[in-house]
Amino acid sequence: MSGAARTAVQAALDRIARTDGQVNAFTEVMAGRALARADAVDASGLQGPLAGLPFAVKNLFDLEGIATLAGSKIEREAPPARRDAVLVRRLEAAGAVCVGALNMDEYAYGFTTENSHVGPTRNPHDLTRLSGGSSGGSAAAVAAGQVPLSLGSDTNGSIRVPASLCGVFGLKPTFGRLPRTGSYPFVASLDHLGPFAREVHTLASAYDAMQGADDEDPAQVRRPVEPTLQHLSRGSEGLRIGVLGGWFRSMALLEAREAVDRVAAALKAVRVVEWPEVDRARAAAFLITNAEGAALHLDDLRRRPDDFEPLSRDRFLAGALLPAAWVVQAQRLRQWFARQVAASFGEVDVLLAPATPCVSPPIGTEWMEINGQRLPARASMGLLTQPISAIGLPVVTVPLWGCSPAHPHLPIGVQVIAAPWREDLCLRVARGLEASGLARAPVAALSLPAAPGA
Repeated sequence: MSGAARTAVQAALDRIARTDGQVNAFTEVMAGRALARADAVDASGLQGPLAGLPFAVKNLFDLEGIATLAGSKIEREAPPARRDAVLVRRLEAAGAVCVGALNMDEYAYGFTTENSHVGPTRNPHDLTRLSGGSSGGSAAAVAAGQVPLSLGSDTNGSIRVPASLCGVFGLKPTFGRLPRTGSYPFVASLDHLGPFAREVHTLASAYDAMQGADDEDPAQVRRPVEPTLQHLSRGSEGLRIGVLGGWFRSMALLEAREAVDRVAAALKAVRVVEWPEVDRARAAAFLITNAEGAALHLDDLRRRPDDFEPLSRDRFLAGALLPAAWVVQAQRLRQWFARQVAASFGEVDVLLAPATPCVSPPIGTEWMEINGQRLPARASMGLLTQPISAIGLPVVTVPLWGCSPAHPHLPIGVQVIAAPWREDLCLRVARGLEASGLARAPVAALSLPAAPGA
């Protein structure tokens, strides 16, 4: 007789087989490994919130026995990973079971997961629309009900953007909180790793299991493990909650503003906080990303430029030509901005802001209108996330529905932001919003083929 872990993993594998032809979230399904590990969990008698829980990871995480693609064609020639990434190992030590690897923008440079090598990941709630990126496969797999948990990365918004567009919960921890050992880098001074889930309890359970020092990540800040699961029931009780205005209002469309207004009303948040020079902070993040990302790929850009996805190749080439003085000035502005923002947390514990300027656009959208400006759509999906990740703040994205009169079937996310190392506050607020029914992450109503033998 199958144990609980094998039953859960087999159900996930069956769901992937029946839905991924529509969604295109997975680039590798590791059924044999997953079932063997599920059997080991059943035999061990391991208990806990993650025991037997299927999960999948963005394909920039090392998985033993397969090449770590990072969304690229070039890395297909790399040797197979010799061991799993540290966060994968920690989740499996807690009883979770990895079932495979997920689609992403090439080398994590994008906000849409329109990957030209393997095709776009489609939004499970509307297959004509974007899943967001660069962790689009991670968010879509959770939204499609393929797995209840996934891992992604966030450099400029790549957890929060797809969580918003696909309608799931996503956590970007404080920079340096979770080790990145065994993941393919994009911008080492900005990269974060974190989970997606349909329930805040699962999000917090995964985060708690992944905490802890790892000497192989030089950017990780050594801090005590600080469990969050036990605090979820407190919700927003006793917290001072504010709303980010200025840039975060003017660069958001109606549905994004409506989502924040609904959350603010539910939390009785009336204080408006405005950060200075947000547009310049975003520009600084852009420059740092461009220059540091390009430096990592210079050799391949010289030797085999045609093997890059055209959009990412052109961005990397531009980054390779940036003057060093610009990058230094961007780092100075980033440090100044971090100090200004830190002062704002003397007045509030948590801040609210839109996660994306709008609901998911159709695949292939090139331009969008925001605040009277015609902006490139792909880059602009990160308008509201980049200034926050540039200074490493923890954020949970919570999904809301019905905020767009034109597209009531599409979700949009709100960022719940706290001071560094206060992931517990973000998760408490997210859990309170979930408990109230305002924030929720239902499985997408995909049209499924008949089950084998039916």
